[in-house]
Amino acid sequence: MLSAIGRAFRTPDLRRKLLFTLGIMTVYRLGVFIPAPGVDYGNVQQCLALGNTSGGLYQFVNLFSGGALLQVSIFALGIMPYITASIIVQLLRVVIPRFQELHQEGPQGQSKLTQYTRYLTIALGLLNATTLVSLARTGALLGDCPVPIIPEDNLVEISLIILTLTAGTGLIMWMGELITEKGVGNGMSLLIFISIAAGFPSSLGEIWNTQGVNVFLGVLIVGLLTVAAVVFVEQSQRRIPVQYAKRMVGRRTVGGTSTYIPIKVNMAGVIPVIFASSMLYLPSLIAQFNTPTDGTTAPPEWVNWINTYLVSGDSPFYMAVYFSLIVFFTYFYVAITFNPEEVAENMKKYGGFIPGIRAGRPTAEYLQYVLARITLPGALYLGIISLIPLIALVLINANQNFPFGGVSILIMVGVGLETVKQINAQLQQRHYEGLLR
Repeated sequence: MLSAIGRAFRTPDLRRKLLFTLGIMTVYRLGVFIPAPGVDYGNVQQCLALGNTSGGLYQFVNLFSGGALLQVSIFALGIMPYITASIIVQLLRVVIPRFQELHQEGPQGQSKLTQYTRYLTIALGLLNATTLVSLARTGALLGDCPVPIIPEDNLVEISLIILTLTAGTGLIMWMGELITEKGVGNGMSLLIFISIAAGFPSSLGEIWNTQGVNVFLGVLIVGLLTVAAVVFVEQSQRRIPVQYAKRMVGRRTVGGTSTYIPIKVNMAGVIPVIFASSMLYLPSLIAQFNTPTDGTTAPPEWVNWINTYLVSGDSPFYMAVYFSLIVFFTYFYVAITFNPEEVAENMKKYGGFIPGIRAGRPTAEYLQYVLARITLPGALYLGIISLIPLIALVLINANQNFPFGGVSILIMVGVGLETVKQINAQLQQRHYEGLLR
């Protein structure tokens, strides 16, 4: 492995790409610690020291921003507006026929959809920045902090902060696209990867300091087993054999080849976990707006029920609802992204067929049959991995950013495997052995 990394850096073209990628990552991490204009950095650190920002949306969004959200830095919104915009544009393909047509037009249509995603990212960034600044002004962002985060609370300062945070979102999007174009790997995925990886040392250090060496070693063992399981499932796929009939095109005979359709066990990735987390945040948000702020009036019973069962991750009811939502959204997202009828139609058009299955509708029904059954273990796997941080919260009182589980481990392993594959492919093009053997 080390010799392969050495060969990668000795190859001029690949070395340039790797250094460019590392340079963009460094700039991104520096931006995490630059406070937005008008924000009192000292007061922010004082509020964070109180430790009232754990759980709920705080930890979830802060995870994707690499700690920038709770630092109220210029990159406070992180990559989340772009992720949300990408998911929305993808889902709109089902609702808006024009979007589906653009998707089928090839590179030209894809570039148009990318442009729509950029515009929507800026719009969502502006909306999120306004919400973030509103929470910061009231002190609710950092857990009812007694000192003001924004000392100069006037229209000019507020507008400047909102514009800065929105511009930070645009800059992150641009840096991610630069990595994709001139670096190695998918830029957006790598920025999320580095954001999550930056929180690992502090999470492990907190476990060491609060739980002791034995628990720390136990967490590392569980972590290694979890990583091995995630790698195994992420690489698992059901290969459906496809045979193409021979055809005469002019004087040439084409076709007659055998291939397969790879259907991954986890086709949905981390999207169902993000959807489920977002849905579970809505009840706590509604309860927060209906909680009296005078400190003397008792909140309604339904607010107490939500705070007991749908806010804290240590509730069995919360875990059951979370697991059920992940399974539901896994089936929902796979049904949207993989269309058996479209695949069957394309196979029929080019003379392909599954041995033993007639072309056309029987092929679509067979693909749907396989997809429904292969998605079940994938959904259960996502649910179990996502419950690991919540179980750790109960057993060792860890926070919900427990490093070996949930969204963090799924993204890190997935992005790591994909990036290594790309580096490996470029090494093999130059007649090297590559990173993987």
